[in-house]
Amino acid sequence: MPATIALARQAAFDILRKVGLEQGNSDTLLHGPSVNALSQPDRNLCTTLVLGTLRWQRVLDAECRRFLSRPDFALPDHALLALRVGAYQLLFLDRIPAHAAIFEAVEWAKHSEGARQAGLVNAVLRKVAALSKQRSYAAEQAYPEWMVARWRKFYGDEACQRICEEGQQKLRTALRLLNEDAEEELRSAGIALQPGAFLTKARCIADAEGKAALTSQISDFSAMEQDAENRMAAPRAQLQDEGSQLIAELVGHGARILDCCAAPGGKTAVLLENNLDAQLLACDVHPTRLATMRRRLATSPAQARIEFRVADAAKLANVGPFDRILCDVPCTGTGTLARNPEIRHRLQPQELARQTERQRAILTAALGLLAPGGRLLYATCSLEPEENERVVEACLQEVQSSVRGLVRLDLREEFDRLEQQGIVQGEAAATLRATGFRDGYLRTLPGVHLCDGFFAALIERSG
Repeated sequence: MPATIALARQAAFDILRKVGLEQGNSDTLLHGPSVNALSQPDRNLCTTLVLGTLRWQRVLDAECRRFLSRPDFALPDHALLALRVGAYQLLFLDRIPAHAAIFEAVEWAKHSEGARQAGLVNAVLRKVAALSKQRSYAAEQAYPEWMVARWRKFYGDEACQRICEEGQQKLRTALRLLNEDAEEELRSAGIALQPGAFLTKARCIADAEGKAALTSQISDFSAMEQDAENRMAAPRAQLQDEGSQLIAELVGHGARILDCCAAPGGKTAVLLENNLDAQLLACDVHPTRLATMRRRLATSPAQARIEFRVADAAKLANVGPFDRILCDVPCTGTGTLARNPEIRHRLQPQELARQTERQRAILTAALGLLAPGGRLLYATCSLEPEENERVVEACLQEVQSSVRGLVRLDLREEFDRLEQQGIVQGEAAATLRATGFRDGYLRTLPGVHLCDGFFAALIERSG
């Protein structure tokens, strides 16, 4: 790329290109070396461009196509990307001069595979620039119609609107403190912290600079640095949504614990923290992700109590039984669209059936590994009932003849236990207790609760 393109925009274009090619997700790429090397203002701009473009992509495409002589013309990916990034700055950012947004988008197109369409990019963006920035766009416009229709059907008009609006907002950055001195150490490092929404050990980072300082200066589960002896520095905190932390807290206490789909390890760390004498088997089907998790837990005092195993959770054999199992299955991730906005563009309705089949296989296998008196927590970060209640109900029906004594427990009682122990507290916890439970299941909704969207069900095998 030519030097005439600002570093922040170069990084943003590169990340969006990789996301489009499915060579990574935006959340991971925005914490990568190329972004960490930028100055703080450039890092902020890069993040804004990437997430904003992905969040409003459907609106940006519609506005740009208004000015094509053939609106249905299939533009090359690079030309389309240049239009999206340029249009996002023109329509949604007040501090970016129009000439800068247009010039650098055209320059990027010229030096990419979209070079032949550079003139078209220039012409369309000049027309977009003439649109009033006072135009308002409903959040629902940024999502596929089928997705919005589902949420409206399952959760009602108000909750659907709040889910959509939350997905268009800046991320609420939560972390979990990993030792007693962590908060003071972070404050001394210039990181301003605020209390979490409902978890005692959770904190929120007050500003973008604080988040950048944490990811680049403090060792955590998202970006850990090696010291001069090539050993991992002990983590002080891990970036982790409060909903994710709550899922791990609900697993409870046991002597033998199975984490079926463990990587990247945030929930695993909470399980180890809460079960100081437990032996834990951490499985994942992806060798690279599990190896990264192993390195990140290298300095944990609990390392000797963990067995890492590359394994398909649906085919686990010669293990168990376990008295606590976390079955946090792969899913569509529709509860994390603010953090992973590209999901809305990739996901198709037919994907739900494929995910459901995989989830049922994992849960069925895990139930067979549950010891008498043991408990299993099934969890997803999906808003879709096919991946949640329906999976649990189908599996319990399917295994009732082979695994005796299974009963689903009311998770509200476990939440009350956490409150009595001082693990959850505050007004947001009261709101969650009042609105986050139905038929014994836990369901958090973005915009309704101060965390990502999670689902959980608790199953016990009688002794």
